[in-house]
Amino acid sequence: MSEDTTNNSDALSAIDSRTGKEYTLPIEHDTIPATKLREIKVNDDDFGMLSYDPALKNTVTCKSSICFIDGEKGILEYRGYPIQETASKGTYLEICWLLLNGELPTAAELDMFQAEISAATYAPQDIQKLHDVFNKNLHPMAMLESALAALGGEFDDIDDVLSAESRHQQIIRLIALTPVLAAMGYRHRNDLGPVEVNTDLSYSSNFLHMMLSRKGREHEIHPALEKAMDALLILHADHEQNCSANAVRAVGSSRVNPYSAVSAGASALHGPLHGGANQAVLEMLNQIDSVEDVPAFLESCKNGERRLMGFGHRVYKNYDPRAKVIGELAANVFDVVGHNPKLDIAIALEKAAVADEYFSSRKLFPNVDFYSGLIYSAMGFDARMFTVFFAVGRMVGWLAHWNEMMADSSTKIVRPRQIYTGYERRDWVEASDRK
Repeated sequence: MSEDTTNNSDALSAIDSRTGKEYTLPIEHDTIPATKLREIKVNDDDFGMLSYDPALKNTVTCKSSICFIDGEKGILEYRGYPIQETASKGTYLEICWLLLNGELPTAAELDMFQAEISAATYAPQDIQKLHDVFNKNLHPMAMLESALAALGGEFDDIDDVLSAESRHQQIIRLIALTPVLAAMGYRHRNDLGPVEVNTDLSYSSNFLHMMLSRKGREHEIHPALEKAMDALLILHADHEQNCSANAVRAVGSSRVNPYSAVSAGASALHGPLHGGANQAVLEMLNQIDSVEDVPAFLESCKNGERRLMGFGHRVYKNYDPRAKVIGELAANVFDVVGHNPKLDIAIALEKAAVADEYFSSRKLFPNVDFYSGLIYSAMGFDARMFTVFFAVGRMVGWLAHWNEMMADSSTKIVRPRQIYTGYERRDWVEASDRK
């Protein structure tokens, strides 16, 4: 956990130039309570001062102990553990336990957790019927969003969100069933028949098995591919108050069931500015025919003719620490599936862009999306599945934030303010008199 630098004597003094009055605003964790601004008024009839922050770029909406990011230094930690260690040393279910409970599981706790997940890895028949009526051309993320919301209708114990025991049950179900739903969508789109679950396999290996197995033929999962999928799920497991986590918290603050809340998170992730970025990277690499064409492509990016996808991040002003891990995974996967010229192009593009002052001065370094699409593509999946894989990994992060919020007595329903820019009050005009 980051160091607490709170000092009870810390305060911000502000003088309102409109009135000449001075105000003292307490400082805690380098923030001021936004509601304290309400005390700043021109007269007693005023509502009080508000802060204006489109996209919440500089607004803290909660306190959380789950994930820590220092974008300037390129640091990402889960409950204090660096992402490089969690992705290389842990399994996805270990990291799920860590994010949900605050500590790494003991051997006994992990065995119990795995048993709970395995027991819940069987979707209700109605969910398969739902997929059967989907148009096969429907985006797999749209299928997942719908299936997550529909899943809530299959259980009658989902609404007691203030009960820790009930929350635990829903968390187990969602971690267990999200990869099943993802596999259902994939198999439906590709006419592969119903999902066959094999709980004798690890979480990630079973996920690959559910998608890649064919009727009457077991698909053998190579250990390198299993490790790559497991690490990718870990790398995507949480990322502080991102767009989709914020959506889950905002929707969940109404005390709706978690299936509806995470469906909202999946809907947010569906957007190309959030979960769809790795698909855009793959499309960009397809525009570059060879390593020799990389310099010309970068020049076109500088000229504004094209966009350099997979570089830069809203949070990181340094190397995305996840990108360093994922580059090594890509090499291991291609050792198994065979060489892909696109990997050579990606490596050349990364080296050239990082060495170019134009991009480095703008803090444009590779992010997690730069290599992840290449890995998924090498495994044989089409680009529209990439965001689905992101959602499977991120599910535990959404649930950890939802669980933390539900256990916090200070939680209130989210209700931001606005600046009204419309008409002042005016009189109704009858239809015959309107111009």
